[in-house]
Amino acid sequence: MTLKRAFWAVFSLTLLVYLAMVLWSLPIISADADGLLPFDLRPQGYSAKDARQFLSALSEAGRAQYLGWQHFLDSFYPGLMALSLALAYFLLFPKKWAAAFSALAVLAAVFDWRENHAVADMLRAGAASVDDEAISLASGLTQLKSATVTVAVTILLLGLVKLGWNRWKGRAS
Repeated sequence: MTLKRAFWAVFSLTLLVYLAMVLWSLPIISADADGLLPFDLRPQGYSAKDARQFLSALSEAGRAQYLGWQHFLDSFYPGLMALSLALAYFLLFPKKWAAAFSALAVLAAVFDWRENHAVADMLRAGAASVDDEAISLASGLTQLKSATVTVAVTILLLGLVKLGWNRWKGRAS
């Protein structure tokens, strides 16, 4: 299988998992929590007060959705996203740069997986029992995940702009 075909296969699977989360699972959780955003959708993190408010609003069915389907899907998504980005980097950049950028994508995935574990701990503890330290850890991991994903995707977009520019220059000559 060529690198390009591998990219499209992994990207398609990544997109399917992402769409299942954002169009199905996360909206169920948000609706169940009186419209409050799930922890995964708060890129700037959250305060202890905000976390407890969300946990208090979430019913047992919402908690089951978050700990069940949402975390099941989100156990695959970070790795698929990192692999999609890495394959794209190797299609767009010299190998040395692609390898370095891929390390950043893997770091984003690690932060995402760690965030998932921290959020699961908060969900199991509940609003009355979760401590400020657990909330701070989860919020920090959400922020780190969001920042590294933003940088990784920005690098991808710059690579696509570079590719478009080079193609346009080649046709303009």
